[in-house]
Amino acid sequence: MKIYEGGRSLDGAVVTVDGIPLDPRFDLRRYSPAGFEWTYEGDGPRQLALALLADRLGDDRRAVSLTEAFMQEVVAELDNAWRMTGDEIAAWESTK
Repeated sequence: MKIYEGGRSLDGAVVTVDGIPLDPRFDLRRYSPAGFEWTYEGDGPRQLALALLADRLGDDRRAVSLTEAFMQEVVAELDNAWRMTGDEIAAWESTK
């Protein structure tokens, strides 16, 4: 099971999957050239939503289609430092 974690450092927002930096998936969409953010709705959280979904689902088209809802319902509600499992992302996706 994959573990996704996010936090802030002097270098800015950092997100990992199993301890490795999460690919922002700019190849799919470039919502935020500055990278990831969370706790609000906007381009940085949208980029994070896309990256999380694409990594967990393995279906780029579905990830893109679910990005806005995942950003609003999940990413915008994350705490300053957070941890999420791949199973939690899949459970959210199964409701869509």
